[in-house]
Amino acid sequence: MTAPKNGFNFSQDALADIARELTDYARSQGATASEADVSEGFGHSVSVRRGEVETIEYNRDKGIGVTVYIGQQRGHASSSDFSREALHATVDAALSIARFTAADPAAGLADEALLWRGKQMDLSLHHPWGLSVDQAVTLARECESAAFDTSPQIRNSEGANVSTHESHFVSANSLGFCSGFSTSRHSISCSVIAGEDDAMQRDDWYAMRRNAAELPAAAEVGRYAAQRTLARVGARKVKTCKVPVIFEAPLACGLIGGFVHAASGGSLYRKSSFLLGALDQQIFSKGVRISEEPHLPGAMGSTPFDDEGVATRARDVVSDGVLRGYFLGSYSARKLGMQTTANAGGAHNLILHSGKDSLDSLIGGIKRGLLVTELLGQGINYVTGDYSRGAAGYWIENGRIAYPVAEITIAGNLREMFRDIQAVGSDVIVRGARQTGSVLIGKMTVAGD
Repeated sequence: MTAPKNGFNFSQDALADIARELTDYARSQGATASEADVSEGFGHSVSVRRGEVETIEYNRDKGIGVTVYIGQQRGHASSSDFSREALHATVDAALSIARFTAADPAAGLADEALLWRGKQMDLSLHHPWGLSVDQAVTLARECESAAFDTSPQIRNSEGANVSTHESHFVSANSLGFCSGFSTSRHSISCSVIAGEDDAMQRDDWYAMRRNAAELPAAAEVGRYAAQRTLARVGARKVKTCKVPVIFEAPLACGLIGGFVHAASGGSLYRKSSFLLGALDQQIFSKGVRISEEPHLPGAMGSTPFDDEGVATRARDVVSDGVLRGYFLGSYSARKLGMQTTANAGGAHNLILHSGKDSLDSLIGGIKRGLLVTELLGQGINYVTGDYSRGAAGYWIENGRIAYPVAEITIAGNLREMFRDIQAVGSDVIVRGARQTGSVLIGKMTVAGD
């Protein structure tokens, strides 16, 4: 086998051949249906702390996963060995599991009519960086050095990290679906500490892109991490109260994540979600729109098909505050008596559409309130929607930042918080497969002294 002319050991065609070998052999051994995933990836990551190299990590891995069905009995097995003997042994193991598994009426492949059958879609997801380890070390040092140079108050560092990773895969099933693509992921991050003794504060910043050319300069990441840290020096508690709360954009992405969890099939069919039965109901305030855009070029969540091979499509999940769709794979859809939404494996580029107000404008409209920039702990009950998290950020007085705050807790209920969204800021940030600006909630409990 001739290696491809890139960093991979296997070509896409070679991965496809392996996937077909798995499904063909499964059929020959009595499987009524099967699906296989074959993947390969490589990359490296460098961490620097106080100018010294702390870690250098290389990774190169490959793997197969095969799921077989005997009627509606399901078995799954995996391996990292691509030899023909190992492929067959993996299928045999999956079949053995299936024979001793109870039949599940919801088990099975995705409906054939829903599978992606289009031509290869170029979503600009693979951009090799060609970054050597020495170059990565240089960038990490530049990042951390810029943070230290920002102010003498930056006394210590938790380190700067630069990483690059490439991967590709092929998925196939016994209905004739067979496709895959390559992706890349590159990042720069920095975390530093300001102050001394009990007055120490830390903060961080990171950037991640498919294309390294779109990353900010390493020094810019370091400086911004330092600025965020310095702004938190002198943090104090506040009196317990109920006030408007702004979730800074990176944390607002987490709010979207909470919504996705509650609206996902697994939570719904297990009856462990406060959004059970909420389809076509008003769950957000009027004007709120959340769309899923799986075909955005270069985005982290872009894909022409989900983990089952079902074709993805753009849609409004929430329009004018009304829940228009859940996040379902084939299994959870059957459990609920519905149709898959092509979300096996998760959501694809969720966008909480923003308004025209900047973060400064949102702050300017608040007489007394809180801007949250860090959340601690989990503290979310998805059955009831109750929400309670440790927090840090900035107290707002008369439309201006008054001082940093720490060691506080914010509490509410997600159902009420979603319906009380007053505005979504124009300070849009993309974190993974979610995109939003800062989110203003009308009123939450802030617990302090």
